[in-house]
Amino acid sequence: MGPHVEKHFTASETVRDIVIGMSDGLTVPFALAAGLTGAISQTHLIVTAGSAEIAAGSIAMGLGGYLAARGDAEHYAHEQTIEEHEVQAIPETEAKEVSDVFQTTYGLSAEECAPVVESLRKRPKDWVAFMMRFELGLERPDPSRAWKSALTIALSYIVGGVIPLSAYIFLSDAHSALRFSVVVTLVALAIFGGVKGHFSGVPILRSALQTSIIGGLAAAAAFGIARWIS
Repeated sequence: MGPHVEKHFTASETVRDIVIGMSDGLTVPFALAAGLTGAISQTHLIVTAGSAEIAAGSIAMGLGGYLAARGDAEHYAHEQTIEEHEVQAIPETEAKEVSDVFQTTYGLSAEECAPVVESLRKRPKDWVAFMMRFELGLERPDPSRAWKSALTIALSYIVGGVIPLSAYIFLSDAHSALRFSVVVTLVALAIFGGVKGHFSGVPILRSALQTSIIGGLAAAAAFGIARWIS
């Protein structure tokens, strides 16, 4: 028997960013194009408006992802500074908090915790890292997380937005393009959901169905609002 190899999915943040970008990209440009279809017969105008929305939306979404990731990093740094100060200023209190974590979370006795607590007290950096993770529940963020998140969300939004808009690029009749766009968007949502399920460990069929239904309802609601306004 070969060595046991554990397989765990470790790209949850990237998948989350792709989901954010793709889901919005598939619904918002579709709703805009669908809403314009009732008022404009020229597909090239719809493509122009849709392209402008994709450009603006991808920038806005990417910036939002960047600021969110930067906020997480700044929050971690702030809490780390506090923990470093407390380890130096009130070590007995912090040591008790370590013991409390082991006793309340893992059911260890005070005697079983004592050697671990003493070992951490001799290693301040590890002590702070322990408090950050197990007391505050914070993981050290990737330093490059902010720009990676921004780029992933923006590109995913562009890819998602081009899919429903492609029908208006290849078809000259706006109403025919709308019908084709609905089909293409639903198929894309199903494929996207299946891929997401594969990487996140969720059954592929269930993930595809959920994504199609949720995305379809979101697109339908956005379409209805856009048509009502126009």
